Amino acid sequence: MTRSIRPDAVLVQAVIAGALSFAHLHDLAAAAGQDGWKAWAYPISVDLLLVAAWRRLRNSGPSRLAWSWFLIALVASLGANVATAGFLDLQHPPAWLRFGVAGWPALAFLGGTLLAHSNAAEDRVPVPSAPTARASRSDPAPEPQAVPPAAAEDTPALSAADPGPPVPAALVAHARKVADDHQARTGSRIDTDTLRARLGVPAPMADAIAAQLT
Repeated sequence: MTRSIRPDAVLVQAVIAGALSFAHLHDLAAAAGQDGWKAWAYPISVDLLLVAAWRRLRNSGPSRLAWSWFLIALVASLGANVATAGFLDLQHPPAWLRFGVAGWPALAFLGGTLLAHSNAAEDRVPVPSAPTARASRSDPAPEPQAVPPAAAEDTPALSAADPGPPVPAALVAHARKVADDHQARTGSRIDTDTLRARLGVPAPMADAIAAQLT
């Protein structure tokens, strides 16, 4: 079963652009004094360096080295397109153009060697890490941690009726005399505040003494 061949607009455009750029590089090299097979080798060298840098970027991620040589090859290709569009007199090329074309083989060899043999991990562009997302206010509150059984057993249980601080028997006897004297003089039982003031004891102890007088 034969597969139908459908033209791809992007592929066709790439072929046209590559062919025009290839021809412009050849014409520029020929105008700079590189005749014969040498003029055809220049566009091949530029395109190969461009492809090598792009593959390094695709396979190893962002890299200063790969981006540098990709831009160098791209400038060489675009420069040839512009130069052959009438901006330079190719019948009498300037000296800097002859110098650049003559030095391109050594520059391309250096770029290809570095791209092929340099360590990609060391030349990788550091990517800043994303900031840690903070928990929003709508996030559910953490559930309370259950107390282990051992810790629960070690915690003393509070009784429902706390007897309060211990009271000496002599103090209770003295408080009873004070209470009887107060009832004899006023005809009413002594209250806790009055008992605390007469004995000069803190409120918890006065409460404990009053509880024993009842």
